[in-house]
Amino acid sequence: MINIAFACITAFVITFLAIPSIIKVAIIKNLFDEPGERKSHKSSIPTLGGLAIFAGVVFSFTFWSSGFDFQNGQYIIAAIIVMFFIGIKDDIIELTPEKKLYGQLISAVIIVLFANIRLTNLFGIFGIYEIPYWISILLSIFTILTIVNAFNLIDGIDGLAAGIGAIASFAFGLWFYNYNQIALSILSFTLFSSLLAFLVYNFSPANIFMGDTGSLIVGLILAILALNFIQLSFTSPPYAFPFRSSPAMAIAILIIPLFDTLRIFIIRILNKKSPFKADRNHMHHVLLDMGLSHRGVSITLYSVNIFFILVALWLRDISSLVLFMILGFMAVLFSLVPFFFRNYTKSKPVNVKVS
Repeated sequence: MINIAFACITAFVITFLAIPSIIKVAIIKNLFDEPGERKSHKSSIPTLGGLAIFAGVVFSFTFWSSGFDFQNGQYIIAAIIVMFFIGIKDDIIELTPEKKLYGQLISAVIIVLFANIRLTNLFGIFGIYEIPYWISILLSIFTILTIVNAFNLIDGIDGLAAGIGAIASFAFGLWFYNYNQIALSILSFTLFSSLLAFLVYNFSPANIFMGDTGSLIVGLILAILALNFIQLSFTSPPYAFPFRSSPAMAIAILIIPLFDTLRIFIIRILNKKSPFKADRNHMHHVLLDMGLSHRGVSITLYSVNIFFILVALWLRDISSLVLFMILGFMAVLFSLVPFFFRNYTKSKPVNVKVS
């Protein structure tokens, strides 16, 4: 517990103190995220905030996890460093989507093949349990890439990605602590603390953005935590935890980025557009168009994410497939609420006072 506490303090202090210097450098070197048609901000905002998150997480995790039996730590750091260089280059000199994907693939392969962090079982979903080795590798790489890019896509307004990442990492951190996985708990809580420090500067009105450097790193760490969470929930006693539906629980913890990405892809395909073509149909854009402020949108989506986690926790003893269906139904209903209110407001008659 002492190591976790010191890791949190270290990560927070490093991130908090690094950001003002990064802002100064960004101003001197003219490294800004400029306003645009799809952008929600109206002025030039310094980017590269992910550099501070990277420093806080990597230093704190490396320093304070020392001494715990965690043989995969060096591979996790290696994968994070690869993702860091992909993100930092994209923030300074925009990369093509193909080059970004290659970098993400390298990180995913390091995690799956070298760290051996992968899904080995579907735990009864659709009646499937243990899966072949090569399917396990491909499914795990796909899962990592999905989470990384889903998190990257929700980084569209002040405070949203950092807040959702903090909620998810805190939830994973509590579970790993109760499961006596101290190294993974330290990784979770260092990310949580770094994101809290970043939110001081990023919550609306934002003074800095995390950029791809931050969103890719945060997405990768959350993917690593999610895969470990799913696998460890089904290990043998004495560490067994009464949790039948950990795959669905992992979805609930990451529901905002995962469902919004799925929803966006479906909308684009139905509109006969490329699923990778950017637009303003994300849920945070819809809520902004309803008149909510950046703070209002972020707090609303924080609340929804926490609600989904609590529902999944309450229903943790049912099968993953049933919980998947319940979460999916709830997510669809939630996504329709803004459109209902928008249409209701438009159709509501306006009373004109005649004098």
